[in-house]
Amino acid sequence: MLNRRTLLVSSAAGLPLLSSWPALAQAKKNSVTLAMTLEPPGLDPTAGAASSIAEVVHYNIFETLTKINSDGSVSPLLAESWEVSSDLKTYTFRLRKDVKFQNGEPFNAATVKFSFERAAADKSTNKDKRTFADLRCRVADEHTIVITNQDIDPDFLFVLGQATSIIVEPKSAATNATKPVGTGPYTLAAWARGASVTLTAWKDYRAAQGIRIQRAVFRFIPDSAAQVAALLAGDVDAFPRVTPRSVPQFKHNPRFQVVVSNSRAKTIVAINNARKPLNDVRVRRAIASAIDRKAVIAGAADGYGVPIGSYYVPTAFGYVDTTGVNPFDVELAKALLAEAGVKTPLTLNMTLPPTPYARQGGELIAAQLAKIGIQVKLQNVEWAQWLSGTYGNKNYDLTLISHVEPFDLGNFAKPDYYWGYRSPEFNDLFEKIKNVSRPADRARLLGDAQRLLAKDAAHAFLYTPQWVTVADKKLRGLWKDMPVFVNDLSSLSWG
Repeated sequence: MLNRRTLLVSSAAGLPLLSSWPALAQAKKNSVTLAMTLEPPGLDPTAGAASSIAEVVHYNIFETLTKINSDGSVSPLLAESWEVSSDLKTYTFRLRKDVKFQNGEPFNAATVKFSFERAAADKSTNKDKRTFADLRCRVADEHTIVITNQDIDPDFLFVLGQATSIIVEPKSAATNATKPVGTGPYTLAAWARGASVTLTAWKDYRAAQGIRIQRAVFRFIPDSAAQVAALLAGDVDAFPRVTPRSVPQFKHNPRFQVVVSNSRAKTIVAINNARKPLNDVRVRRAIASAIDRKAVIAGAADGYGVPIGSYYVPTAFGYVDTTGVNPFDVELAKALLAEAGVKTPLTLNMTLPPTPYARQGGELIAAQLAKIGIQVKLQNVEWAQWLSGTYGNKNYDLTLISHVEPFDLGNFAKPDYYWGYRSPEFNDLFEKIKNVSRPADRARLLGDAQRLLAKDAAHAFLYTPQWVTVADKKLRGLWKDMPVFVNDLSSLSWG
C-alpha cells in the first residue's frame, strides 16, 4: 500500500514509479529536428535561386497570398478570398485583417504592392522577375489589392503560393537574407553557419494556439553515410528528400516511416547551347542518345525516378511522352557526331553540385559518353560555386542538375538564361501558351513545346525524381507529395 511517505521516497530514489506514469514523467514533445542535404546561401527566397532557401523559410517565416498544398491544390493564406475577371487577367484579392509582420509593422495591400514591384525592379535578383514584370498592382483599399496580369495564366494562383512570391515588410526587406522578417508562425532564433538553422514559434502569430511544434532545428548533412547515422542515432527526427541510397536501411525498421513522394522536378544534363560545338543540335542529340536514362535512374536515384524526354513531367497538365525522340542508341550517337564533323575524342567539362544524385550520376554519364568518344572532365563544386560560376557566369559545358520549380517551362524563352538556348519558334509557342484560354488548346500547345525541346535536344532530359522522406514513426503531418520544396512546420505534430 502506498502512502505519501512511500511515494516521496520512491520518487527520490530514481523515479521508478514515474516511469510507469508517462503523462507525469514528461510533457508531450514540441520540438523537431529536420535535416537537409544543402545549406541555404541566405534566407531570402526572392534573392537567390537555391531551393534550400524555401525549405527553411517558406510558410514558416514568410507567407504568400495563396498556399500550395501537398496535392498541388491552392488554398487561401494571406488572401482570404479572390475574384477573377471575365478576361481571366485581373484578380481582386481580399486580404486578411488579422495579420502583422514580426517587427510589428502592419500587413496590408500596400505591402503586397511593394513586394511584387520590388520583385520586378531592375535590381531584383528574384528568379521569377520576368513573371512579376508582367503584373500591375493597384491598391483598392487597405485590405484589397487588384492584380492585372499581362497574360492569361491558369497557374497564376499556384505561382502566388511559391517562395518567390512572399510578402515582405518594406523596412526590413533589404536584410531578409540574414535577418528575415515575415508574417509566418516562426522566427529565426539562430543560424550556425555550416551546421544548422533554428526557428522558434512566434507567440504573436495570428493562430499561435494551433502551432504544435515550438522549436525546429534544420541540420545540414551533405554526406549520405552521416545522414543515415544521424537518423539511426535519433539526432534527426526527419530527413525530407534524403539520399535514396540510404532508404533500404529504414524500410523495415519499426522506428521509422518512409514516405515516397511524387515531384514536379526535372533532372537533366544541362547543356550550354551557346558554346561550340554544343550549339550544333546534332552534337546535343548525340549526347542525349548516348545516355541510358534507366541506368542513370538506377545508379544516381536508386530507382526513384521516372524517365522524361523533355522538360516536363508526367503528372503535369498537357504532358506528352517524348522519351522516344532521343532514344538510348550508342551507334546513332556516334553517327550524329560524325555528321556534325566532330573529331573524337571531344573533351567537355561537367560541373557537379554537391548533391548525391549529381555526384553519382556524373560518374555514370561520363562513362556512357566515353563510349561515343566524348571525354568528360568532372568538376565537383560546392553549391555557392555552382550558383555563381555555372548558373551566374555560365562558365560550363555540361552540368547535372535538378530543377524543382513546377512551372518553369518559360526559362527556355529567357534569352539570358544560363542554358543559352534561343529559339524564335519556342518563344512564339510560349507566347501562345500564356495567352490561350481554352484548356484543350493549351494542352495541345504544351505538347508542341515539349516536342520542340526534345527535337532540339536543348538538354539531355533524364528523369523526374521521386523524393523520399525518412522520419520518426511518431511524427505526423509530413507532406505526401511535394509539388514545391517546403518543410511546412505548422502541419507537424507528435503522435
